[in-house]
Amino acid sequence: MMSRRSVLRVAGAAGIGSATVGAGAAPAFAAPARAGAAFAHPGMLHTQADFDRMAAKVKAGSGLWKQGYARLAANPRSASTWKANPLATVVRGSAGDNVTTLAFDIAAAYQNALRWKVTGDTAHADAARDILNAWSAKLTSLEGSADRFLAAGLQGYQFANAAEIMRGYDGFDLARFQKMMVNIFYSMSSDFLTGHNGAYDSNYWSSWDLLSVACVLSVGILCDDRAKVDEAVTYFRSGKGMGSIKNAIPFLHPGGLGQMVEVGRDQGHALLSVGLLGTICEMAWNQGIDLYGYDDNRVLKGIEYAAKWNLGHDVPFTSWSWHKGAPGAWEGWETFTKASAWARGSVRPIWEGLYNHYVNRRGLDAPYVTEIAAKARVEGGGGDYGTGGGLDHLGFGTLAFTRPRAIVSATAPTPSAKAGAGRSSSGDLSSSATPAPGASDGVNPQGGARTDLAATGGGGIAAVAGAGVLALAGGFIALRRRGAGGS
Repeated sequence: MMSRRSVLRVAGAAGIGSATVGAGAAPAFAAPARAGAAFAHPGMLHTQADFDRMAAKVKAGSGLWKQGYARLAANPRSASTWKANPLATVVRGSAGDNVTTLAFDIAAAYQNALRWKVTGDTAHADAARDILNAWSAKLTSLEGSADRFLAAGLQGYQFANAAEIMRGYDGFDLARFQKMMVNIFYSMSSDFLTGHNGAYDSNYWSSWDLLSVACVLSVGILCDDRAKVDEAVTYFRSGKGMGSIKNAIPFLHPGGLGQMVEVGRDQGHALLSVGLLGTICEMAWNQGIDLYGYDDNRVLKGIEYAAKWNLGHDVPFTSWSWHKGAPGAWEGWETFTKASAWARGSVRPIWEGLYNHYVNRRGLDAPYVTEIAAKARVEGGGGDYGTGGGLDHLGFGTLAFTRPRAIVSATAPTPSAKAGAGRSSSGDLSSSATPAPGASDGVNPQGGARTDLAATGGGGIAAVAGAGVLALAGGFIALRRRGAGGS
C-alpha cells in the first residue's frame, strides 16, 4: 500500500515500467492503403448478419439468445417510452457533474435500437431516433476536470454505436449527429491521445488511452472517415501512451498469459481495459482489420491473464515502475510488485464478445476467458451493474455476441499508418523511460494542464490527492476527502 499522503493508486494515470514498460512500442505500420475501400454499415459492434442471427434466434426461442433478450427487455432504459433529457453542457469530475444523464440516455438509445433490430418494433426505433436527435440538437460541450476526457471517450464510442444502428432510419438526422461527434467527442479524444492533457505520456493508465481510441475509431466508422480509423488503429499498435497494446500488455509469461498493467492497479480498471479492448477489436474486425490477432494474439494473452487473476488463481508478475506527473510541474515514481486484490472478482458485461471471437469464431483455446464468461452469463447492461463502472460498457453481450462455433480465418487487410501518428514530440516512436533511482510516490495533486491531470480513473471512480478509500462495492470505489490533519 502507498503512503496515506500519497496520490491514490486508483487516480487516473498510468505508468512506464521499471522493467521498461512501454519500451517495446512497435513501429507504425506501412501496410497498403485502404483509402478507397468502402466502409461496412452497420459495422461497429454489430453487423447486419449479427442482427439477423439475433432476430432469428430470439424468434425461435433459442437458449442463450432468449435469455439475453429477456435481460435486455427487463432493463428500464430499454422501454420505448423513454424520453431524452438533453443538456447543452455535460460535466464530469467537477461541480455540477451530470454525466450520468448523458450515459443513461445513450444506454436508452442503444438498447431501444437493439430491440428494434431484434423485434422489428418501430416504437423502439422511434425512441432511439428521438434520443439521438435531441442530443445532437442541444449538446455543445463537455467540461469538468480531466474526467471530461473520460466522458468524451466512453460516451463517445457508445453514442456512435447507437447512431450506427439507426443509420438510414426515417427522421434520424445523421449529418447533424456526425457533426456533434466530430466537433465534441472526436476532437477531445484525439487531442488526449496527442497531448495527454499536458502530462507525461506515461501519466495516464491504459484505460484512458483505450477509451479515447474507441471513440476515435467509432467516429471514423460513423463518418466514413478513413483517416480517423487509421489514427485509431495506428495508436493501438504503436502509440506513445499506455493504451498502445505493447504498453497495455508489456510482459508475456508462459502459458499464454500477458501481464496487463492495470492488473497491478486495481481490478475495476483492469476489467474496464479488458472491455475496451474487446470493443476496439470488434469494431475494427467488422471493418476488415484484425486487431484481435495482432502481435500473435497479444490481446488474448492479456485478457486470459486478467481473467485468471479475477477467477481467484495466481498469476506471474513482473515488477514495473510508473512515471507520473507533468513536465515542468511535478513528477513521481511508483513501483508495482504484484497483482492488486482491489475489486478482485468484480463483474462487468465484457466477456461474451471476447469469448465468442476467440473460441467460437476463431477456434482458439481461451480457458480462463471461457470460464469467466460462463460465470458472468447472462450479461446485462445499462446500469444493471451500478452507475459507476456499470455504465462504461454497452453490455448485453450474451444476446449480441453468442454465435455457433464456426471457425473463420483472420482478416488480412489493415489501414495504412497515418503520417506521424504515434510519435513523440521528438519524432521517436519509442515510449520508453528510465526510472529515477529511489523514486518515491508523488504527493502533488494530479491536475490537468497543471491542475487536473488525472482526477479519476474510468468507471466512476472518484479519486483526488488526499482521498481515502471508504468502500469497494458495485464495481466502483467510494472515497472520502481527508481532513486537514490527513487522518
